[in-house]
Amino acid sequence: MSSSAALDADNTDARRLTQIIPENQTAATIPVICGPTASGKSAIAMWLSLRREIVVINADSRQIYRGFDLGTSKPTPDERTRVRHCGIDVADPMERYSAAQWAALAGRAIHEAMEARRIPIVVGGTGFYIGALFRPLWEQPPHDAERRAAIQGALADHSTEELRRWCAALDPARAHLGRAQLLRAVEVALLTGVPLSELHVAHARSPAYRASYLLVDPGAELASRIAIRATAMLDAGWADEVRHLIDVVPADAPAWNAAGYEVVRRHVLGELDRSATLDRVVIETRQYAKRQRTWFRHQLEHDRVQRLVSGAPGWQEAVDRWITELEATMHTSSRESRASRESGELGERVR
Repeated sequence: MSSSAALDADNTDARRLTQIIPENQTAATIPVICGPTASGKSAIAMWLSLRREIVVINADSRQIYRGFDLGTSKPTPDERTRVRHCGIDVADPMERYSAAQWAALAGRAIHEAMEARRIPIVVGGTGFYIGALFRPLWEQPPHDAERRAAIQGALADHSTEELRRWCAALDPARAHLGRAQLLRAVEVALLTGVPLSELHVAHARSPAYRASYLLVDPGAELASRIAIRATAMLDAGWADEVRHLIDVVPADAPAWNAAGYEVVRRHVLGELDRSATLDRVVIETRQYAKRQRTWFRHQLEHDRVQRLVSGAPGWQEAVDRWITELEATMHTSSRESRASRESGELGERVR
C-alpha cells in the first residue's frame, strides 16, 4: 500500500473508531497488559483466562503478519483455541498495516467483547498501536493527490538521517521517530504548511476508550529471558519457517522488519552460522526491548499505570486486584451503551 493510500485508510479507520460509541457517552476503561518483549505479558493474559471470560486483543505489530509465527512468539494454536485472540494474522507480509487500522480493529473487538459481557484485554508491546487506540483521534484535512504523489517521489530516495534533518526543521516534535513516521511528518508539513504534531491537536477527537495499564517488566532478568527465548525459537524450527518464507515473501516485504527475522534470513542463506545468528538475534531483541521501555516510560499516563515485576512473589494477587477493580466499570459502560442504542432505536420508531 502506498503512503497516500495508507493515509486515506487511516482517516477512514479513525472515523470508524469514533462511531463505535455514542459521542456523549463516557469512555469505558479498558485493561491493557503492556511492557517490553519477553516480559511475560501473554502468560499473565492466559493466567487470567482461567479465572475470567476474556478476549485478548494483541497489540503487536509483528504478530499481524501471516506466516511469521515462531520469531514473533505468536500464541500457540492451543492457546488461541482456549481464548479468542484478535489482531493476529490479519495482514499479508507485503501489506503496510497502520496504527489507525489496528486501532479500528481493536475498537470493534472491544465493543463486541463488552456486548457479550466478556472482558476485553489489550496485550502487547507496540506503543504506537496502544497510543492510537487510547489517545485523542484526529482526522487529516484533505490534500491534493498530485502534489502528494510528487512529494512522496521526491522524498523516497532520501536517507533516514536526511529525513530526520528535514523533520527537525519542519516538525521537531516528531524528529525522533522512525523512517515511516518521518516520511509522513515531512509530507504532511510540506502539503499543509502545518506540522503534523500541531494538526493532531487541532483536529483531535476524544478517544472512544480509556486505558488502565498493567506495565509488566521483570527488570534485570529481561536480558536472560530474551536469550532463553531466542534459543527456544531456533530450536523450535525458526530457520525452517524462514526458509519457507524466503520462497514466497519478497525480501522488501514489511514483515521482514520484525526483530530477528533478517538475521535468521541471513543464517538460512549461509551468511551466518547458528552461534552468530543467536548472538545477533539476542542483541537486536534487547535493543528493541530498550526502545519499548523508553516508550512506556515517557508515553503512558502515569496515574493510569500499575507496575508489575513479572514472576515476583504475590504477582497473581496483584493482577487479580487490578482486573477486579476494572470489571464493574466495564459492565456499567456496556449497559449504558446498550441503553443508549435502544433509546435511539425507540426514538426512530416513534418518529
